[in-house]
Amino acid sequence: MRRRVKKHLPNAITCANLFSGCVGIVFAFQDNLVIASYAIFLAAIFDFFDGFASRVLNSTSCIGKDLDSLADMVSFGFLPSAIMYELLLQAPQTGISTWLNFIAFLIPVFSALRLAKFNTDTRQAESFIGLPTPANAILIASFPLILEQYDGLDRYILNPYGLMSFIIVMCILLVAEIPLMSLKFKNRDFNKNFYRYLLLLFSAILILFFKFAAVPVVIVMYITLSLIQLKFADDTIMSGSHRKSV
Repeated sequence: MRRRVKKHLPNAITCANLFSGCVGIVFAFQDNLVIASYAIFLAAIFDFFDGFASRVLNSTSCIGKDLDSLADMVSFGFLPSAIMYELLLQAPQTGISTWLNFIAFLIPVFSALRLAKFNTDTRQAESFIGLPTPANAILIASFPLILEQYDGLDRYILNPYGLMSFIIVMCILLVAEIPLMSLKFKNRDFNKNFYRYLLLLFSAILILFFKFAAVPVVIVMYITLSLIQLKFADDTIMSGSHRKSV
């Protein structure tokens, strides 16, 4: 019995991620974007714990890896695109063809490319190449929640040109050859995890004060700290090579 639980628990949590995404899609197309956004956050929690359970129980498998990608495709690919599509429908359509609203569905296309690359790219064992799909989905999920939290932001968030530009930029980031740090802690060493601790600390402070409005800032901070970490790592390698050559 214990062996069965150990084998199937991570996959069960992954299925909960998928279920959350499916429910969120229903609410998104019913124009209940707040519940749909909460579904993304719930799916992200399940996505974190399925990997955590897999590592703790040492029960990794090819099926689990593929199942995780399929669940992520729904929860962090199609669901955020449904939210963006509904946001575009709410935006002023003056002088814009309604056909352009379908640009929202580039998100699952590029998310699929991102997930397919992740499953075959050996470089992404300890870090990411390109923006992870959960980060992109959480950023999109924050928009309806920010609109509910603050009045008067509709004219900024529900700008059709801004939304379409945002979609294009995020699709590029999903497949860009940009190394980004993983939030998986291999150990508790402060120096090796300095940028992770820094991100978590500032994220907690920002979310405490600004709630969902902090999410876009946190994502930008995540990308910035990843690039800074990469820069310092390259400098360290270069200085080490210089010392050896001398």
